[in-house]
Amino acid sequence: MVNDKPQRNRFRREGPRDEFDSKLLDLARVSHTRAGGKKMRFRALVVSGDKKGKVGFGLGKGGDVALAIEKATRLSKKNMIEVPVVNETIPHEVQAKVGAAEILLRPQRKGRGLVAGGTVRLVCQLAGIRNISSKVLGGTGNKINNVRATMEALKKLKVKK
Repeated sequence: MVNDKPQRNRFRREGPRDEFDSKLLDLARVSHTRAGGKKMRFRALVVSGDKKGKVGFGLGKGGDVALAIEKATRLSKKNMIEVPVVNETIPHEVQAKVGAAEILLRPQRKGRGLVAGGTVRLVCQLAGIRNISSKVLGGTGNKINNVRATMEALKKLKVKK
């Protein structure tokens, strides 16, 4: 029996390699109640960056995990901000508050490393900041608000000209 269908390349190469690294920070199953019962969805928090001063985050919801992650990744690349990185650190001390989350970021000398926890550490790594000290001042462990506060703090940074 002869197969008349043309052979498809199973190992298709997609376009050029994506220059952004993406990390899944949080994945949660969320639900709301409707007349017919509970409707389950998934929520993903993804942070993307090029380690050269660009970083962004996205929050996506979808019917399954893959859809939620894909949507969050797309949104994180869409909502990129430029972070001024001077000598592998930030130019000055900065503080931001979003909801109950409050973040303090301080520049550090070369070789000190990333002294930051959890969400702040991931955002700074993907932004390309190698030496920084941070403190989560707010009394919340909410990853979404902590990422938002970190991004607000990074938006406040200015470089002297």
